[in-house]
Amino acid sequence: MRHRSPLQQRLMIAAALVFALCAVGVWVLMQPSNTPSPEAADARVMRQIRTQAGRGAELRYAENGQRRSVCGYVGRAAGGPAVGFVSIPNRILFSDDPLPTEFREMRQSYCPGFMAAPNRQP
Repeated sequence: MRHRSPLQQRLMIAAALVFALCAVGVWVLMQPSNTPSPEAADARVMRQIRTQAGRGAELRYAENGQRRSVCGYVGRAAGGPAVGFVSIPNRILFSDDPLPTEFREMRQSYCPGFMAAPNRQP
């Protein structure tokens, strides 16, 4: 049986610790994350509309835009006039909000064809 020097023993212990730490790290990375999945677009839009326009608001039309956005029309009251909206995961803007420039930029960025007048054919 061969005897190891104290230096060799320390190196073996250090190597074993590094191996154990790597194994624990790989195990942690392989565990499913606890982050919730993103909210479905239709549920998010309805939540945002109820929060910003009130419970009496009704969704009239919606279409998917770019990068998880939704664009459409909502009536602030049943049977009332429709206003356009652009919804992104953390915000909703309406066409009658006091930020017309920001709404227009958001609409052009996320839903470029939405609310555009149809091309007239001669």
